[in-house]
Amino acid sequence: MSMLPDVQNAPIVELAEWLETAPGRYALEWEQARLDDAVSDVFGFHAMQAGLPQLDALRANRMPFKGYVGPARPAVPLRSRWNAFVQAELDALPFETQSLDLLVLPHTLEYSADPHRVLREAERVLIPEGRLVITGFNPWSLWGRLPGQSRPFLPGSVQPLSPVRLKDWLKLLSFEVDQGRFGAYVPACRTEKWLRRYAFMERAGARWWPVCGGLYVVAAIKRTATLRLIGPSWKKAKAPPRAAVVAAPRTGLHHGRDAA
Repeated sequence: MSMLPDVQNAPIVELAEWLETAPGRYALEWEQARLDDAVSDVFGFHAMQAGLPQLDALRANRMPFKGYVGPARPAVPLRSRWNAFVQAELDALPFETQSLDLLVLPHTLEYSADPHRVLREAERVLIPEGRLVITGFNPWSLWGRLPGQSRPFLPGSVQPLSPVRLKDWLKLLSFEVDQGRFGAYVPACRTEKWLRRYAFMERAGARWWPVCGGLYVVAAIKRTATLRLIGPSWKKAKAPPRAAVVAAPRTGLHHGRDAA
């Protein structure tokens, strides 16, 4: 009997099915381009993607080892993207502390029962100055759950995490956000025809309402406090001031013969 989890009922499968729809493909195309930009200049030895194998999050990275970790094994056709893959829960990563140079969380936090714990694990496994990249749905957008929608535009099981809260959590864990991008400003259209027709809104949205895109990508660096050696508390005792010496005036006497 297989010991693998029954992923057919997992919420992440609902997202995988949504990604095969027209808006899902639109989202994948935008995120793939942004991820390529975010990871292309990150250097080191070990890069890891946590979840969502439909995205090749490490495609543009040049590290010698690129792996995948998730609660289920990626489909066979996708496994060639990585050097290795690990089956594990993302809130208990099976990696040594400070062992990864780059970690990508594509929509991982939105499908976690404890997203803050996932972030703590990310902080633990990343080396100092390691890079963390996160993608997510923006709840304050035309793609969010807006009033009046007959049914949710996004998968029903998704729990979008606002960029503001995400940045607060990252700051609490000593991450410094150095990149952030929003996209998918088009309305919540369900067909490719209308998504392409409203594509002009991408440029307008980036200019006029930049934080209202349906998707975001955030990149952060793990900062660590540097240790500063403190010297002994004592100081060298200052030498006492030397007494002033009074010079005696010359008498004009000579040590020669006495005068006659």
